[in-house]
Amino acid sequence: MDAAQQEATARARELQRSWYGEPLGALFRRLIDDLGLNQARLASVLGLSAPMLSQLMSGQRAKIGNPAVVQRVQALQELSRQVADGTVSAAEAAERMEEVKRSSGGSVLNSTQTTASSGAPTVRRVVREIQSLLRSVAGAGDIIEAAQLLSPTHPELAEFLRVYGAGRTSEAVAHYEAHQS
Repeated sequence: MDAAQQEATARARELQRSWYGEPLGALFRRLIDDLGLNQARLASVLGLSAPMLSQLMSGQRAKIGNPAVVQRVQALQELSRQVADGTVSAAEAAERMEEVKRSSGGSVLNSTQTTASSGAPTVRRVVREIQSLLRSVAGAGDIIEAAQLLSPTHPELAEFLRVYGAGRTSEAVAHYEAHQS
């Protein structure tokens, strides 16, 4: 790989980090390990071609263009967490992956996946939905530029755009919790 390709790959991975919280190669490898998948099966569940998944993992492509695929990634991340903490068995995970695969990208209709035990959406889920929506409309650079333009006259809105549109999920969760009434 020449220097220009290495630079482009590094830039793509940095964009992935700003959009998805980490490079997609790391995220997808974790899903593969946690859920007992291979790349072909992960691509199938997400609704991506195997070559597209490979390009995203290697940094040849930066962005997942389809918001429904982004939501499927988020659903698999939540499922992975549930498998890791023991609230979902391997058999249940396989069934839920089929639900994710069939979903059009909206919330998968499974209360333990999308809500807390009270039936209300979890803070993290709400934050991830906001992030997904913002990031499906514009890239992190454009969102930051818009925030800079708004900052002099609308600082709170500018902060919202920066935190949810280009920040890490943990930062957005802290912001959300700090602004609850």
